[in-house]
Amino acid sequence: MTVNEGSVDDMVAEARKAEAEGFDTYWSPQIFGHDALTALGVVGREVPRIELGTSVVPTYPRHPMMLAQQALTVTSLAGADRLCLGVGLSHQIVIESMLGMSFDKPVRHLRDYLSVLGPLAHGKPVAYEGEAYNVHAAVAVPGSSPFQIVVAALGPQMLKATAELADGTLTWCTGPATLADLTVPTITAAAEAAGRPTPRVIAALPVCVTTDVAGARERAAKVFAVYGQLPSYRAMLDREGAGGAEDIAIVGSASEVVDRIGALGGIGVTDFAAVEFADDPDERAATRAALVELL
Repeated sequence: MTVNEGSVDDMVAEARKAEAEGFDTYWSPQIFGHDALTALGVVGREVPRIELGTSVVPTYPRHPMMLAQQALTVTSLAGADRLCLGVGLSHQIVIESMLGMSFDKPVRHLRDYLSVLGPLAHGKPVAYEGEAYNVHAAVAVPGSSPFQIVVAALGPQMLKATAELADGTLTWCTGPATLADLTVPTITAAAEAAGRPTPRVIAALPVCVTTDVAGARERAAKVFAVYGQLPSYRAMLDREGAGGAEDIAIVGSASEVVDRIGALGGIGVTDFAAVEFADDPDERAATRAALVELL
């Protein structure tokens, strides 16, 4: 499950409700609002059981050791086996044009980043010399525990690096045909070849139970318009034959939505993250009821 970004108090209330309803994971986005990990540290203290995930923390602005320290601190607040740290490259326009940093060789950057972050996530020291990072250090956060790492990996090279160095992938704007033909087989085969456990494949898609399918798709086209303009997501949409997020959004009656989400498990998706975009209280209630039915 995933939710829109609100205040930290809103997040606590949303996570508490999600936990009570039986959802497995509460996902917090990290875009241009609050810091997701800081907020999830608060949520973890207030809401005792549900898994907490970030979707996703950009890698370039944060040294992997600093991110490990922050994530381990969240585990010390929330408890063991509760944090799934989602990370991603972000986008060239954000990293270069907005932040003034280099987006050079992103796959190399990711491999170096995960080579540092991975051992630290499990309480191990790092002695790593790569092209992007040379790190000889350790982190010791009292009361912390290991955490999972998933990567917003879309293309084949990113999926292969993720399979070898992380616990799975978290996708967005990736439709079922692409998940079945590219994402799942690529990351699964690469993990098997590397002698790694079967990875998590977490698929995030827009969801709305509605009687006005055309209206919901029109709304999705507006709400999620920016993603069709970003090269990494555009590539996934083009591969799917989709004009925009509206063409891969899961909309329709409750039974249609339940069936379409349920079918993702048959292609190897291990987790589904619902991005609810209902327009009124009735749609919101119907959408949530359909998601609860899947639990």
